[in-house]
Amino acid sequence: MAKYTRIEVTQTMSQTGIVPLFYYHDPEIVQKVIKACYNGGARVFEFTNRGDNAQDVFSKVIEWCAKNLPDMILGIGSVVDSGTASLYIQKGANFIVSPILNPDIAKVCNRRKIAWLPGCATLTEINYAEELGAEVVKIFPAAQIGGPDFIKSIKAPCPWSSIMPSGGVTPEEENLRNWFLSGAHCVGMGSKLIVKNSNGDFDYEMIEKLTYKSIQIVQKLKKES
Repeated sequence: MAKYTRIEVTQTMSQTGIVPLFYYHDPEIVQKVIKACYNGGARVFEFTNRGDNAQDVFSKVIEWCAKNLPDMILGIGSVVDSGTASLYIQKGANFIVSPILNPDIAKVCNRRKIAWLPGCATLTEINYAEELGAEVVKIFPAAQIGGPDFIKSIKAPCPWSSIMPSGGVTPEEENLRNWFLSGAHCVGMGSKLIVKNSNGDFDYEMIEKLTYKSIQIVQKLKKES
C-alpha cells in the first residue's frame, strides 16, 4: 500500500525538481544508487520496470527503503498496462510512470488514489491525461518532441499543466535552466545522473554530487522564475 498520497508525491517532485530513474537487476546495487541520490537531496526515485523479475527487485528495494530511507518516495516507471500497475501498487509503489497514455492504468491508479504520470507527446494527449486525473504528465522522449520550447508552448494556453520532461535532461546548469524556465514541474534524469566510473562500476560518490548539484541549480532557478 502506498505510503504517500498523490498530492504529496506531486508536491515533493516540485520541491526537489529532480526525479532520478534507474533499473538494475541487483537489488543491492539499486539500494546503493538510491542512497547516493538520497544523500544528494533527492526525495523521489523512479525504479524502472525494464528487466525480467523487476517486480522481485522492487519488492526488496521498497522494503529496504521503508527501513532505511523512510522519507524517500519510491515509485515505478515504464509501466504500459493496468495489470502491471496493479502488481506494483500491491507491492507499495507510491506512483506509477508510463511512457504511454493508457486510460486503463488511470482507472487502476485512481481507485487507489495513486499518483499516475502518463507519457504524452501532444497537447491533446496532455489534456486527455488531465481529464483522466493526472496531476503531472510526462513528456517523452522530451528532447525529440520539441524540448523546452514544447513545454513553453503548452504552458502558454494551459498554464495549469504540470509537466515532467524525461529524455534529454542532463545535470548541466544550462540544460536545467532551459527546462525549468520553460515551465517544467520537475525533470526525470537517468544515465546522465546515475553515472559509472572508468572501471564500469557505478560511481556512488559522483552520483551523490551530481544529484546535489542538480537540486541546488533547480532551487536557484525557482527563485529566479
